[in-house]
Amino acid sequence: MSKAFTRESDGAEEEDSAYPDSPALPAGSRNYITPAGFARLRAELLELIDGERPKLVDTVHWAAGNGDRSENGDYLYGKKRLREIDRRIRFLTKRLEIAEVVDPAVHAGSDQVFFGATVTYVDDQGGERTVTIMGIDEAESHRSQVSWISPVARALLRARVGDEVRLATPGGVRHLEVVAVRYPAADAAP
Repeated sequence: MSKAFTRESDGAEEEDSAYPDSPALPAGSRNYITPAGFARLRAELLELIDGERPKLVDTVHWAAGNGDRSENGDYLYGKKRLREIDRRIRFLTKRLEIAEVVDPAVHAGSDQVFFGATVTYVDDQGGERTVTIMGIDEAESHRSQVSWISPVARALLRARVGDEVRLATPGGVRHLEVVAVRYPAADAAP
């Protein structure tokens, strides 16, 4: 079959599977995110649009002028990378459009668990752990951050210091006691 009759996928129909490590939002829920997380995603989007993509377009344009495109590595890699960048731009744009920025500092001094809280809890086996409840696009497990849609966060939300909550796990129900709740201090900006 001639190359003229083949279609190269632009990835639009693969939008949800484009970033399998980014969990999907539960149906009908909001995309809660901290101000810092929103700023990071927005900065990434702007860097892709204003920085990386224009440079790559110039490279692809230069490579296209070098003749045979079927064996031109700069051209082939550049086109592939452009599709990846465009897919990421679409993903970030959609996430930022539905983002609901929640400043956890408004709960400073509270002993109840809300979005953005850093919670220390003890499980029924005596193990103590501290986690921070973050948005799904900003939580990093290696930094002890959990998404607000994770089972542990769902169990802890609305609990107060001293409360015992139930966490359903594949190994059975575990009981967690909330030991401490902290929130970041409000910025001292005028």
